[in-house]
Amino acid sequence: MTLLLLGMNHRTAPLALREHYAVDDVRPPLGKLVDRDVVAEAVLLSTCNRVEALVWTRRPDVARLRLRSFFERELARGAPPDCGVTVAEALYELEGSEAVRHVFRVAASIDSMVVGEPQILGQVKEAYRAALEAGACGSTLTRLYQHAFAAAKRVRSETHIAQRPVSVARVAAELAAEIFETFEDKTALLVGAGEMVELALERMREAGLARVRIANRTRARAEALASRFDGTAHGLDELPALLAGSDVVLTCIAGHEPILRREHVEHALRERRQRPLLVIDLGVPRNVDARVQALDGVYLHDVDDLGQVAEANAEERRREKVRAEAIVLEEAQRFDGWLAALAAVPTIRDLRDRAERIRAREVERALGRLDATPAQREAVEALTRSLVNKLLHAPVARLRAQEDREQGLATLEAARALFALDEGDGEPEPPADGGD
Repeated sequence: MTLLLLGMNHRTAPLALREHYAVDDVRPPLGKLVDRDVVAEAVLLSTCNRVEALVWTRRPDVARLRLRSFFERELARGAPPDCGVTVAEALYELEGSEAVRHVFRVAASIDSMVVGEPQILGQVKEAYRAALEAGACGSTLTRLYQHAFAAAKRVRSETHIAQRPVSVARVAAELAAEIFETFEDKTALLVGAGEMVELALERMREAGLARVRIANRTRARAEALASRFDGTAHGLDELPALLAGSDVVLTCIAGHEPILRREHVEHALRERRQRPLLVIDLGVPRNVDARVQALDGVYLHDVDDLGQVAEANAEERRREKVRAEAIVLEEAQRFDGWLAALAAVPTIRDLRDRAERIRAREVERALGRLDATPAQREAVEALTRSLVNKLLHAPVARLRAQEDREQGLATLEAARALFALDEGDGEPEPPADGGD
């Protein structure tokens, strides 16, 4: 059994490609991926910056093909866009210890577009919970993710990587502050009512934002958020009318089609009489028609643009990242040790079973030539069992003590070959020595 991960992220795939494979609800596709024959367990993570599938498989070669087919058949929506990067180029594949370390780095926000951002841990936890609900996550991946969450907690408590946390939402608010000298006379329209929207709204309010409008599919959620920030709540059908009176538009709402179309923005610009409009699209798939970028008077930024802004001021976080990487490596090695010990169980069981079969056969053969009393037979049984246990004690202890997964697996393979554990139950007859 081994771990296998296939995915794409903000480093390997542009937004146009990532949004093509993004999933709102990971449970239905997970139900199709896990089959107990090739893929025993699976977790699917889909965020604005990455789409990754992690599986626990007994047949890694077949699972590789299954995962690539899974991306194309279950996650893709039609033919992939022509964006200068092919799907094959965008996908990365990690196995064993590399997959473990990657999951730990993601949970600890070391692999994020904005290092140290707080949202990713919650997103990983949600992906894990969804896999549990779908019946796709078993004991092995549960153990892995519990280790990953513990590693993330250590990173946040033992380093400064999460101090003054920088999220994509915060960068969006800071970008708005750079374009507008003051927020005191500005109106913001926020589309969606999730955590990202709430965080961005908090930052803009801190900067003095005057008026807030919140539009959402579920009006009750918009009303709940609007009441906290003294704003007004609206439905998505009101967006065209709201645009003209908004200076900043921030969107982060689930959906496969843009909710802000070019014609909506064109109409709003005419009513705004050349006043600039800042549009920040945090949706994946994107919420705003890409053609809006070409309109004069509109400043359109998506999640990749915000990542570049954040990267410009990330030197302090890079220093903390070195310390965080050391913690992640330590915790990943601990999990590798547990995985190696888990892999040792079948070999230890087979070794003990083989030794017991040989012992029982030889005792029966010897006692058949003797006129032993029941007490003598019991003594021979006890003596031979004790000998076998003492002989096996050292090799079994060594097998259990392997902490490095790769070295441990190599040791297991050597043990199986040395003790002929894969050669069937039968034992060859010993050569004739004249006394048998």
